[in-house]
Amino acid sequence: MIKKVLIANRGEIALRVIRSCNEMGIKTVAVYSTADKESLHVRFADEAVCIGPPVSKESYLNIPKIMAAAEITNSDAIHPGYGFLSENAEFSKICSESGIKFVGPDWKMIQKMGDKVTAKETMKEAGIPTVPGSDGLLNSIKEGKDLAKKIGYPVILKATAGGGGKGMRIVNSENEFENAWNSAKAESEASFSNSGLYLEKFIVEPRHIEIQVMGDQYGNVSHLSERDCSIQRRHQKLIEETPSPFVDDELRDRMGQAAVKACKFIKYEGAGTIEFLVDINKNFYFMEMNTRIQVEHGITEEVTDYDLIKEQIKVADGVKVSGKHYYPKLHSIECRVNAEDPSANFRPSPGKITALHKPGGHGVRVDSHIYSGYTIPPNYDSMIAKLIVSHQSREEAIVRMRRALKEFIIEGIETTIPFHIKIMNDKRFNEGNFTTNFMDTFKY
Repeated sequence: MIKKVLIANRGEIALRVIRSCNEMGIKTVAVYSTADKESLHVRFADEAVCIGPPVSKESYLNIPKIMAAAEITNSDAIHPGYGFLSENAEFSKICSESGIKFVGPDWKMIQKMGDKVTAKETMKEAGIPTVPGSDGLLNSIKEGKDLAKKIGYPVILKATAGGGGKGMRIVNSENEFENAWNSAKAESEASFSNSGLYLEKFIVEPRHIEIQVMGDQYGNVSHLSERDCSIQRRHQKLIEETPSPFVDDELRDRMGQAAVKACKFIKYEGAGTIEFLVDINKNFYFMEMNTRIQVEHGITEEVTDYDLIKEQIKVADGVKVSGKHYYPKLHSIECRVNAEDPSANFRPSPGKITALHKPGGHGVRVDSHIYSGYTIPPNYDSMIAKLIVSHQSREEAIVRMRRALKEFIIEGIETTIPFHIKIMNDKRFNEGNFTTNFMDTFKY
């Protein structure tokens, strides 16, 4: 039985894991950098260990320091949250070799699905539809140009070790190829210490639809339906909802079964997400797999009444998943509230929160680690809260989100709350008439 979990993360996800562990009677250990010593996850954990200065590579990305913290606190499991080391195969392997349970898939699974080229080849073997593109990494600009000419422009160059939109470039013609290639390789090397690129056909007017899955150690897999993550800026998600206004019952079942098939093929353990691009004709193509809990997992929890964090820990402890599938009973929307100024091209806005009022009422959930007087450090991702609302219908959920956003007051810094209010009043969004290109024409 898992008795003590160290959370190798910070902020709202660390606090989220602590809450589920408390309800399960499991002790928790927070790790923190000096910049996070006043964060709520440090206050609410049973124990807390400082692991270094604000710079991530010297704290939240420092595996020896995290493992030392786990050892001195006698933790028998580590939950990686999302971001940082959550999809680091070496970290998962070191946990296993140290006799500490990594709450997530085996390191070999992370390695296989974390590299996007390998993941795509694996999905082809599993019989899952994939976007036409290179069979592996591109070796030269000429090879990329020849393939792009063969499958037709537009194409997209992607970093094999990518994430968060880094190392991705859309190429509309051969004249653009070389500049896009050089730019993508440089960004990929800087972000991931890996400059490998592959190429895919760029799907025009796609939806970004992902399927939440949960697998166990015995080959059982459940899916929990879809989330629509199409509202993005620079490949970073801004708003998520479930169910998708674009997905009908027939498509939901086809995508769900494909995700389950994929997970069974690779014998996947833990929470994961199979991400698809869906074209205007409702053809779907495997894009990537996230071998961790997602930022937006809360909307799935709200519509299925299923605690994904608790289930992650149970699976890590050897408990079987049901194998049944879960479908939305409500409609749920999430707005990511970032410490950014949308009127200044989303410039980061760290600083001290001088006043805070979180919205409440039926069907409103706020996942956040902020409080009045808290200083948001400039060192990490700018997301400071997730505002989630649920209602019987999409129309009612949008109305509730408008009300909750207006009630959400954060003073002392700039946030994306006004931006979200404008989207909730946008005609195309209200009609469900949007793709991943929505932000290209949305005017704030």
